[in-house]
Amino acid sequence: MTPLTCAVLTISTKGSQGLREDKSGPAIELLLREHGFTVVATEIVPDHLDLIQSFLITWTDIQAIDLIITTGGTGVSPTDITPEATREVIDTVIPGLSELMRFESGKKTMYAALSRGICGIRKQSLIINLPGSVDGATHNLQTILPVFSHAIYKIKGGQEDCSPV
Repeated sequence: MTPLTCAVLTISTKGSQGLREDKSGPAIELLLREHGFTVVATEIVPDHLDLIQSFLITWTDIQAIDLIITTGGTGVSPTDITPEATREVIDTVIPGLSELMRFESGKKTMYAALSRGICGIRKQSLIINLPGSVDGATHNLQTILPVFSHAIYKIKGGQEDCSPV
């Protein structure tokens, strides 16, 4: 079986200007590689709706990357626009993934309730919004990572049943 491809998009105005080190992007990359994914693209962009959408569209429509992970811009600050950028480009929302991440994160911190990240499908790609903190991003990714292979298989038209029995 060919390894699934993935890309990591860090959304941070300060990070894109070199004023803050991106720690969540590399942590996500490492975790994905450890789980057999091939990371084919990484980028750091400022909190600009059009720029975020441009990467999501290019990575799905042109490069056909299987999994796209964003980190950052999912909170309640005025500049946090990642969910809005994502919502405008996805074809289908997968609310259960976001709900599961918030539920599990809520066991660690009540601030998980402020996370607005969404998950969805564009074309044949799975797009996941993660928080910008290393702990939040890696904990959330570990929570839902076990379903990625099956989800992408089904997104691409796989016919096997979901039930293991």
